Amino acid sequence: MPDGTELRDAKKAFRAAARERRAAYHARHGAGAGERLRDIVLQAIPMPPGGVVSGYLPIEDELDPLPLLRAAIDRGHAACVPVVQGKGQPLIFRDWTPEAPLVEGVFGVSVPAPSAPERVPDLLFVPLLGFDRKGFRMGYGAGFYDRTLAGLRAQRPVVAVGIGYAGQEVTAVPVGLHDEALDWIVTDREAIRIAA
Repeated sequence: MPDGTELRDAKKAFRAAARERRAAYHARHGAGAGERLRDIVLQAIPMPPGGVVSGYLPIEDELDPLPLLRAAIDRGHAACVPVVQGKGQPLIFRDWTPEAPLVEGVFGVSVPAPSAPERVPDLLFVPLLGFDRKGFRMGYGAGFYDRTLAGLRAQRPVVAVGIGYAGQEVTAVPVGLHDEALDWIVTDREAIRIAA
């Protein structure tokens, strides 16, 4: 495993290339990708009966999970989205519906208002910049999801599903000791179950 400096440099280079790859793929294949994702997830991944499902509010050219969250709500699940509390802290999740009022959160990202109830998700749909078939993802570099997944998994079973475009797949993501593997990856083309 590379040392701290090598790993940081490898991840920085990976993120820059991954952003370009995602933007190019999104420009060609983004239209309707959220609906394709929804249909693939609903066929492949059993949602826990009455469970809480978390997604995210897409930014830039991220694959849009909102059709999937709406479908989860229609099937009787509570839906929530992440809220950044601060540097070095795990995420919290607040209740989300299509009509929920939003406010500006950390990094200028829209989040549910503080009055929205907090939830603890059973099934998490996680954004990414890139992924490999071993279940590793590259995020934006702050470690929020890795920290959050580690904390949730220490308490009880949860299922983490990375969401990205098929064009975001790479042979291997640079991985460190604290990087949490996903249980599934779902793209606009397929669902990939990660072997335990």
